[in-house]
This record gives sequence, structure tokens and C-alpha cells, in this order.
Amino acid sequence: MMRIFSPAKINLFLHITGVRTDGYHDLQSVFRALDFGDYLEIEPTDGDQLVTLLGADYLTSSLDDNLIVKAAHALAKIHPERTTPITITLDKHIPTGAGLGGGSSNCAATLIALNELWQLGLSTKELIDVGASLGADVPFFIFAHAHRSDAIATGIGEILSSITLPSRAYLLLMPDAHLATAHFFKHAKLSKDSPLMDGLESKQAGFERSLIAPFHNCFEAIAAEDSPSVKDALDYLHSLPSQSTPRMTGTGSAVFLPLSTEDLDHATRWQQGAPCRAIICHSLHDTQG
Repeated sequence: MMRIFSPAKINLFLHITGVRTDGYHDLQSVFRALDFGDYLEIEPTDGDQLVTLLGADYLTSSLDDNLIVKAAHALAKIHPERTTPITITLDKHIPTGAGLGGGSSNCAATLIALNELWQLGLSTKELIDVGASLGADVPFFIFAHAHRSDAIATGIGEILSSITLPSRAYLLLMPDAHLATAHFFKHAKLSKDSPLMDGLESKQAGFERSLIAPFHNCFEAIAAEDSPSVKDALDYLHSLPSQSTPRMTGTGSAVFLPLSTEDLDHATRWQQGAPCRAIICHSLHDTQG
């Protein structure tokens, strides 16, 4: 049996930099993997069905729509002669519709694990290409696993480069709200023309712990307006006596506060006082120690 960790991610900022002719949106963001996430257990099985997925019945109306199943079938199309039936058991902790990339992370973990289990020999780039066809955030998780690093993302999220960030703890709040990404991309108030910035490695003071203009999450104000629980969670984090800047990840609904060394003395109390599910988690890849 193979057991693989499937991490959540946060966006330290998220800008839409343009709309492409194919209708997709170009973005710029810094993605960070967390030590909080799901687990997948994969083992060979008997039978005619390629994938038996356990633990995910409540996630989609049809298991065929699940990204884990789609990932397995995408690899099977490339090397059908090497695939064998498998059972995948999902131990789910990342909420859906939270902007934490749970489904994309599960998809990436499946691609990584089956590439090894089925001995397909696909390169990181080849896995990223497969992942990009399944979901915009999938390439990041493959990249992060391969390079043990966080990433600057551009394009639709598939153009990735490593970024060195300091180790950081986060207070992560997860309101009970499932926000639909497609709705926000069509929202009349969404800013779609943020300028593309270079030299992000040297501009971390603007987005790593604090969030200083022009850095922002272009979806945050819209989500807070549409979802009272997101607004309540953000308001709670803003009420805390921290010098860090609270913000939303992805298109929501999860929000987070980067914790300074001084904040850590109060973090447990802040977690206990939160208006929704809250955890203290840490960056997964501590490239600056």
C-alpha cells in the first residue's frame, strides 16, 4: 500500500492580470503549501474497474467527476499497457469550496503516486501538462512536490517558478461556506487588469506577512460582500492585535493570518475564539529555515 500526503495551499496574494481569447483568466500569485491536508492510500486490487474510490462519496454527485478518478484515467490513456486496477481511499480534511486547493491537490497526489506505482516514468513537466488539463491549480502541487518549494504562478497557473520564503505559522479559518469559483470570475466588480509584476523574490515585504498595496486578493472584497461568514471570519482576524495582514486564499472561503513570533504566544487563544473552524498550521517547505 502507498500512502501520500495531499497538502492544502494558500495564496499570499492573487491578481487577475487579463482575460485570454479562450475565456480563461491570466493570473499572478504566490502559492504556498501547508502542512495541513488530506491523505490518499493507494493499493492494487482485483476486478475490471480501473479505480475504486472510497471516502469521497459526498464530494461529487458522480465519482466519475472526481479529480482523483479523472487523474487515474488520464494516466491510463497514456500507458494503458502498464495500468492495473487500484483502490484509493481518501482521508479528507481540507474543506471543499474553500480556496485551499483540496481537489486539485488530491488530483496531483494521484498523478504523482500512480506515476510511481504504475512505473510510467513521466517527467515532472509531463505530469504538470497532464495536471493542467484537469485543473488550473493542479500544476502547483506537482511542482511543489518535485521541487520542495513554494511557487510564483502566472499564465492560468501553469507557469511556475520557485520562490524562497521564510518559515511561517498561520491561523487558518474555514467558514462553513462553499463559494463557487465560476461565479466570482464572472462578477461585475472583479478587477481583471492588475499589472504583471517582476522581482517578486525581492518584494516579499509587500505580501509575505503584511499585505501592502498593490498586493491584494482581487476576490476578497467580492466574497466578503456575498458571504456573511467570510466577512465575519475576516473581521475576526482584523480584530486581533497582530501586525500581520489577514487575507483570503483563492476565491475563498478560507481566510488566514500569518503569525509572527510574538503572535504565537496568543495563537491558541485566538484559535479558540474564532467564529468558525480554525487551526494553526505551518508552511510545508521551509526554504529559509
